[in-house]
Amino acid sequence: MCFRVTAQVWPFHTESTKCPRPYPMKARVPATRKTSRYSVPGATVQMGIGGIPDSVYQAMEGNLELGIHTEMMSDGAMHAIERGVVTGTKKSLHPGKVIITFALGTTQLYDFLDNNPLIEAHPVSYVNDPVVVAQNDNMVAVNSAIEVDLTGQVCSDSIGSFIYSGFGGQVDFIRGAARSKGGRPIIALPSAAKGGLLSRIVPVLKEGAGVVTSRADVHYVVTEHGVANLFGKNLRERAEALIAIADPRFHDDLERAARDRKLLP
Repeated sequence: MCFRVTAQVWPFHTESTKCPRPYPMKARVPATRKTSRYSVPGATVQMGIGGIPDSVYQAMEGNLELGIHTEMMSDGAMHAIERGVVTGTKKSLHPGKVIITFALGTTQLYDFLDNNPLIEAHPVSYVNDPVVVAQNDNMVAVNSAIEVDLTGQVCSDSIGSFIYSGFGGQVDFIRGAARSKGGRPIIALPSAAKGGLLSRIVPVLKEGAGVVTSRADVHYVVTEHGVANLFGKNLRERAEALIAIADPRFHDDLERAARDRKLLP
């Protein structure tokens, strides 16, 4: 079952003329550029909620002929379509269509969606099904995190025991992209928080924090300092790769913590 989105089908929305940007632009731009490089021409993309995923759309340029298969449609996706970056012509599943479940953004976005034949809204049970996601060749899934520990565990919904956000379809799309032919599952985050006072790459997750994406599922972790490919790596290799992309101000502390945990010799 799918729906063409109309004002009649989608009558209730929250208007936001300024989407939230939880990460400083200084941290977002380099991480965004590194992430956008994985969107090869003809790829299909999914972007989670947050400043970095939406900024990845902004960084995409040229005739990439990208497709979109995503839970959430945002203003960033709309602008990428308007710039001709997204066409959907190369999609292996639903060619020529943007597949979504819901939208969150400005009135301009909702006007764009209204009766737009390019857009198809499907139930979340279909859009987020990892088996369906994997049918998109070159599927690139980009999702954010609050913190990542030195073994690759990803927390994206809580700060300690305080629930900050829902994790949505992160796990579904990470697993679906991993099974896609040529797929790239990506966790993207700034390396530091609180104006550089706290590292987002941490020795252990905060007490009470939830593991959303397990270290068994994580492939690429991206910060403004680089890319760590963790898949198939042992714990020592993971710790070394994650320390390398952490804020340099925290390298010494992270290395000491890794030695205390017996992750490094």
